[in-house]
Amino acid sequence: MEGDDEVGASAMIDESMSNGVESASPATAAMGEPMDVEAYAAMYTGRTKILRLLFIADKCDNEAMNLEALRMAYDEIKKGEDTSLHREVASKIRGRLGPKYNVDTAWVDSVEKRAILRKEKLENELNGYRTNLIKESIRMGYNDYGEFYYTHGLLSDAFKSYVRTRDYCTTSKHIVQMCMHVLLVSIELGQYTHVANYVSKAENTPDPLPAVTQAKLKCASGLAFLETKKYKLAARKFIETGYELGNNYSEVIAPQDVGLYGGLCALASFDRTELKTKVIDNVGFRNFLELVPEVRELINDFYASRYASCLEYLEKLKANLLLDIHLHEHVEALYTEIRHKAIIQYTVPFISVDLHNMADAFKTSVVGLEKELEALITNGQIQARIDSHNKILYARHADQRKATFQRVLQTGGEFEREVKSMLLRANLVKHEVTAKSGRKF
Repeated sequence: MEGDDEVGASAMIDESMSNGVESASPATAAMGEPMDVEAYAAMYTGRTKILRLLFIADKCDNEAMNLEALRMAYDEIKKGEDTSLHREVASKIRGRLGPKYNVDTAWVDSVEKRAILRKEKLENELNGYRTNLIKESIRMGYNDYGEFYYTHGLLSDAFKSYVRTRDYCTTSKHIVQMCMHVLLVSIELGQYTHVANYVSKAENTPDPLPAVTQAKLKCASGLAFLETKKYKLAARKFIETGYELGNNYSEVIAPQDVGLYGGLCALASFDRTELKTKVIDNVGFRNFLELVPEVRELINDFYASRYASCLEYLEKLKANLLLDIHLHEHVEALYTEIRHKAIIQYTVPFISVDLHNMADAFKTSVVGLEKELEALITNGQIQARIDSHNKILYARHADQRKATFQRVLQTGGEFEREVKSMLLRANLVKHEVTAKSGRKF
């Protein structure tokens, strides 16, 4: 089985390379340097590619990167039919890329005229299907409506159309298709309650799901948990994602993102044992980590107690992670959790710790480290006390002698109660004392 998994890993990496996706994520490949926007965008397709580019343009302070992202978004939009988004991008460019990147009124007029005709045709077809009461045709008609609205950026209308197909689904395949359409729109709308609901609906269909579909559902579920800050559940879903995913869900997520999101969430929420068994020794998830080598290395550094190196990797990754459309809101929370776990893990083996040595290990000042330790002690995450004068942390280990005596006394008390109960029962039997039921029939 392990050999098969490794073959699958090679296949996925080869597939990523052949589709123009670098083996290392552009968001992490050149740490501390500006993101390679073109390589990053190449990992995605459809509307998510455009939305990620616009997010980078809105968040980055680098003028050249800003214009590059807007230029690519403009060009990508012209391949579709979302005229509203086209106007929005043109207004953000503000003529800085020359007249070629202003609002293309001829293109807008042409797309909108075709949209009117297309909508009329879809409406007439759907009315005909309703009249004839052909369930499959009605389902396809609502699907076409949903695709039309989605293409033109009318996401709420697309969501309603896709949901309406539910009443006309006659097979498990139809239900799964409906769920995948709803998931796509819901993720873009940020309606993660719907994401969780429709993942469950798809997973509970009676027929077995293809491996690629299962991987897509794991990713969608992982994103839902990530957005609701349930990092441990998110980590589990990303880690469970099969390598069959490949580039088959590029309209939502890239395989590099699975390694990135799953790795960081696991580091922030898993204990040492889980990190070893579920991440480091997990052959399936290792395939995704190979695509983001910096995340793989910082996980290994953390497990090996090389905290300075781990935190240094994180700091260099931070600027580019803040440009990720799904991860940016969680970077600070994840980084705080990872740092606190590192500090706690550092103190566990020792009875006393010199704060000067510990500060050197974490590349920080003694004063700053002392404040962090105070907060962790106050929250009950570290059982210790600080000698502020000598700058030493003393662990508060439980008094084993006292704990042993307490357990002995407790066991003795329980034994005494049981013996008394047994003697009482024996005497009752000996003297034939019985209690009769007082029920009346």
